[in-house]
Amino acid sequence: MSVWYWFCENLPFEMLHWRFMQNAMLAILLMAPLFGLMSTMIVTGKMSFFSDALGHSAFTGIAIGCICGVAAPTWVAVIFSVVFALLFSFVRSRSNQAADTLIGVFSSAAVALGIFIATLGGDSFTKYNKYLIGDILSVSAGEIGLLALVLLGVVIFWLLAGNRLTLTAIHPQLASSRGIPVRLSQSIFTTAIAVVVTLTIPSVGLLILNSLLVLPGAAARNVAKNLRQYHAISVVFALIACITGLCISYYLGSSAGAAISLVLALIFAISFCLRKRRA
Repeated sequence: MSVWYWFCENLPFEMLHWRFMQNAMLAILLMAPLFGLMSTMIVTGKMSFFSDALGHSAFTGIAIGCICGVAAPTWVAVIFSVVFALLFSFVRSRSNQAADTLIGVFSSAAVALGIFIATLGGDSFTKYNKYLIGDILSVSAGEIGLLALVLLGVVIFWLLAGNRLTLTAIHPQLASSRGIPVRLSQSIFTTAIAVVVTLTIPSVGLLILNSLLVLPGAAARNVAKNLRQYHAISVVFALIACITGLCISYYLGSSAGAAISLVLALIFAISFCLRKRRA
């Protein structure tokens, strides 16, 4: 961290001379590739609403952790979200219901349970507002280290199983015929989404987190010509939006998560226009 702090302090940008902005920028640089990589698979596998449902389950886990007096409720949220993801994968593999129907069932149950627990006994809901809006400026060095480990794990997982995951998302029957364990792959991926969603909620906020997991891949899909470009462009779009959004947040005093989401929406609009022109 000391090397990063030294590097930022020698840059000609006033905003990076503050310690909280140095931490926020480093966290953004770690989260953006996570959003970019996850987004491509979420969009390809038509799991946009599932990532939103995981955010609701993470909020329920946070509420449980707070009620139980856990010092770090985020860890309770991680466990709850992983269980939620695995349970969804189990039910999905044994049900003839459409995926969006099952996601609706799980999402509505999770958010209702979270609100019920958070307001149990007439308790105030205001203490949970920080999880709804997020605050990247309060990220700690320990949280940054955890994000780095998660990013490393996701990159390794992507290098080892990225192609198989893509085939599983596009054509599960073909993937199964080629000996790919479809259910195991889906379970591992949903677990990875659960961990990423839960760990980034305190920084970017539950209300707009899903947009950060959908828009980079959706925008990249408009202009990418092949799978490699698809992944690379998604990560680049996420990096551009995260850095730009953080700068907007600093100079205008707005929510960083909301600013990042709006920049991504603008990138999607531009990429959509380019797609129409190319067509």
